[in-house]
Amino acid sequence: MPKANRIEPGSQRRRNLKKHNPWILCGCNRQCYITLITGCYNCEWQIKQEKKSRPGPCCCSWREQLFYPFLIFSFLLSVVLLFVWIETSNEYFGFDWVISLGTGYWFFWSIVLLSLFGILAAYCTLLVVLAFLLVWEGYEPNLHWCHKILVLLVILICSFFLWILCKYWQERWLTAGLSLQIFAPYVHLSSITVMVILSWPVGFYLIHLEEEARIRRYKMTYYDRERTKRCNILTKLRALQVAIGLPFFLILLCLYVTPLGIHSPCIQEEGKLGPKPDFFGHRGAPMLGPENTMMSFEKAVEQGAYGLESDVQLSYDQVPFLMHDNDLRRTTNIREVLPNASFTHASFFQWSFLSTLNAGKWFVQSRLKPFYKMKPLSKADREKAENQTIPKLTDLLELAQKEKKFVIFDLNAPPQKHPLRNTYIRHVVSVILDSKIEQHLILWLPNFDRQYVRNAAPGFQQVGRLFSIERLTKENISRINVDYKRLFHNGLSDYKAANIKINLYIVNEPWLYSLAWCCRIHSVTTDNIHILSQLNQPYFFMTPGYYMFMWLFMDSVSAVLIITIFYFHWWREHKKEMFDNASIHTDSQSISLQKRELGSQESSNLSIKPPFRVMESPWTLAALYPALTKSTKKHPHSRHLLVVPKKKASEPEQVKEAIKPLMPHEDAVRQLASTKKSFETIWDAAREDTFQTALPSLKMNKPTVSSVEISQSETEPENTPNSKSSQESSLIMFSITSSIFSSELLSKKN
Repeated sequence: MPKANRIEPGSQRRRNLKKHNPWILCGCNRQCYITLITGCYNCEWQIKQEKKSRPGPCCCSWREQLFYPFLIFSFLLSVVLLFVWIETSNEYFGFDWVISLGTGYWFFWSIVLLSLFGILAAYCTLLVVLAFLLVWEGYEPNLHWCHKILVLLVILICSFFLWILCKYWQERWLTAGLSLQIFAPYVHLSSITVMVILSWPVGFYLIHLEEEARIRRYKMTYYDRERTKRCNILTKLRALQVAIGLPFFLILLCLYVTPLGIHSPCIQEEGKLGPKPDFFGHRGAPMLGPENTMMSFEKAVEQGAYGLESDVQLSYDQVPFLMHDNDLRRTTNIREVLPNASFTHASFFQWSFLSTLNAGKWFVQSRLKPFYKMKPLSKADREKAENQTIPKLTDLLELAQKEKKFVIFDLNAPPQKHPLRNTYIRHVVSVILDSKIEQHLILWLPNFDRQYVRNAAPGFQQVGRLFSIERLTKENISRINVDYKRLFHNGLSDYKAANIKINLYIVNEPWLYSLAWCCRIHSVTTDNIHILSQLNQPYFFMTPGYYMFMWLFMDSVSAVLIITIFYFHWWREHKKEMFDNASIHTDSQSISLQKRELGSQESSNLSIKPPFRVMESPWTLAALYPALTKSTKKHPHSRHLLVVPKKKASEPEQVKEAIKPLMPHEDAVRQLASTKKSFETIWDAAREDTFQTALPSLKMNKPTVSSVEISQSETEPENTPNSKSSQESSLIMFSITSSIFSSELLSKKN
């Protein structure tokens, strides 16, 4: 059966495939990439073409548009919660301790929550990125209902924990504020880098929307009846441009002028940097030995501690000993020795019993380590830690006197029905005086019965809390011990101006210690003395001149890059528009030229060469139809049709109709019918010769390219003398010619 051939050069096909491959794929398979992002976002692992996003200002249905703010809100909540929890890592030990008081078991609950918040933030971020990629690739971001339920669950979880923080740990927000003080310059520079990266998609959409709006305005001159509808679309396009572009440029402008409002203590001249703060070992060195044991205090002395901090309890037989918790469950083996008394207050035990408890085995057990950053202990340290006992206050005073270290401690009041309930201050002062330690080495912190302490031990250095400066001056207090979060309020500059020494507790993170250093704090109480003691310069320290240079340099480079990116998108859209206009202009010229050639042939009544020729194999366009060679070279993608002449009535053949030819006007039929006498004889002879030539070639050779079938619905006799047969032959000739031109035009536009 004769068929028409569609020829497309291999190089052009490869160019088309390369053109549609996005840059992000590089060597990856685009189909797998699209399947992956649609499967993860929509849970549909088969791509459907009808899922392509509709052109216009909206890329998804109104239901998705209503739910998308919830996705953005969950993303922001999870990121804020993760940021706050990361920045408050200095409080992880305190959080785990509070949970252990309620549960009775020690575990890293802070790390569990950190992992949970990280997973929630990563999940919401992934959904936002997948939605952006789907819109970028032209697919509707239809979020699966399972993801929608999980997004709502993320919002509930994050809202619950944020409410807990605001209700019970409001001071954690001050820690986040302190982190911004020291990280602000680096956050500023990093944010500018992020804005440069975001300028690529923002510029793409803004230029694309502008081009679409321009095209729609151009079409309004031709479709005035749809003016109202198109005006609404133009308004939506402009609104979308404003919604995308205005926040982007406002944020960028704020970032450019942010350094004018940044005040970071770590931006100062090197000559103005204060001395390195001293260290008070919090319960000794609790990362190197069991807390409140002699091993821990000895390790703190080895690390160069300025002073030793502890907590003092009073036994029932009036012996001061070192213990932080009110019960003995966490730091001793009371559950093994006396399980029924594990919840009893430590002050109700005799010293003879307390001295027999082991205070170090819990420290070497992997599950009960107090700090997740602890390094493994050496074999000698493990053996030493396992044999630690509860020390008395006098043991600590002897070590301090020997090493000339200051001692500061919290003195917990005994519970009700204790013999020293009302006189515990005086008893402890007498014990200290009996130990023969130098009085100036004692930093007296308890505020109760302070006047008696001044009279009994005038050499003690009085340490106050965050009292007013007037009260501190009146009570002759020259040192205060305050929570590090109070540093957020003006860096405690009023107290430093009054020559009052400041000790911050508890400072474990290097960035927080660097902030205290830059704020000219005198000393800190820390658990992490072995790490902080190795710092020779504050972290994130820079001079104002260097920061000014980085600010101007980053602003200039980012502005140039953003302008270049926007110009590139505009140039690409402009080039694409020029290419499309040139293609349409070339198509129109080719069609006009072919129509003029056809008109000249019809008007001169010349003999038309038989258009349907078949030559030796392999088939070529020149062999099938010489008149189409020029057009084929100009338009290699055009679909050219080949029709074999009619056969005799003795050899009928049923052919299916694949393409319906264009029907000519009645005037054209009359014009062609007037030339039937000069055309009839030549046509019949040529048809018979061509059929005889093509029949053996068709049997020997087969076409090697794709074909399009063209047939007639019914057969006709070879030479019919009546006028009806001649008009039908002329009609078929005109239909074939029109079909060729229309096929070329449609294929080129496609």
